[in-house]
Amino acid sequence: MFKALLLEKDDAGFRAGVTTLDEARLPAVSEGAVLVQPEYSTINYKDALALTNRSPVVRLWPMVPGIDGAGTVLESQHADWKAGERFVLNGWGVGETHWGCLAERARLKGDWLVRLPGAFTPRQAMAIGTAGYTAMLCVQALERHGVAAGAGDVLVTGATGGVGSIAIALLARRGHKVVAATGKASETGYLTSLGASSVIDRAELGAPGKPLQKERWAAVVDAVGSQTLANALAQTRYGGVVAACGLAQGMDLPASVAPFILRGVTLAGIDSVMAPRARREAAWSALAAELDPRLLESMVTEIGLDGAIDAARQMMEGRTRGRVVVRV
Repeated sequence: MFKALLLEKDDAGFRAGVTTLDEARLPAVSEGAVLVQPEYSTINYKDALALTNRSPVVRLWPMVPGIDGAGTVLESQHADWKAGERFVLNGWGVGETHWGCLAERARLKGDWLVRLPGAFTPRQAMAIGTAGYTAMLCVQALERHGVAAGAGDVLVTGATGGVGSIAIALLARRGHKVVAATGKASETGYLTSLGASSVIDRAELGAPGKPLQKERWAAVVDAVGSQTLANALAQTRYGGVVAACGLAQGMDLPASVAPFILRGVTLAGIDSVMAPRARREAAWSALAAELDPRLLESMVTEIGLDGAIDAARQMMEGRTRGRVVVRV
């Protein structure tokens, strides 16, 4: 038996709560199954959507949410894994179509797991989580497209969120001049402590604007989407790069082709859910080499499993910052 956060939806409506389940209820895996004990998980934006039933994230009911997990392998039918080894999981549809890691047990595909870098404890890995792993994918995409340190201001939207917070720290460490966009003026000190050189009000980017605007950004990491992404594109300098990884403001993109055909701007889409294993391992290796674990502590709020639902509500109301780590 194990404790889990279970989401249910039927004719009686939507329900979410911590319960005790029999291990026999864990979903089967077609091949290479690994039984794991998550020690820590997180509340990501996608988890918050699922836990509050605000969006059709969950595709199979009932569901154990938790798209991230870090902990210990208990049993393995996969050649690459054996009992006692430490793992990190991000994405792969876990928490959407397959039971996730907001539970004391999970049965996963061994191909989905990445070895926990020796530089991190499971808690630290979840302080990074999908948000930090996505932030590293964004930074790597910018530099892969030729954005070098000293090229100019790099805008980070949704700056107090998980992706934004870690993107600021990573970009600053690599020598980029970072401008953070946020709606929380009270968090200016937090953002500058992470490495932001200046902070702007997100309202500057949130309203409809011209297809081409004054050139401001050498590059952008955007976790917001919609009008914010459209304005970021319109303000990106000639030859600049925008890495898009989120949709906190919306899935739409009310923009024109002008930035692309008149300024040669590149829009790089960042997918963290189904990214191939080699790219995941490269991102986690870079995080282990570059991200100071001590810096993570300023970003982290730790809760227990029974606090996850309230934390999800707070996230949907914009009342969280940085990373919410769940002690499973």
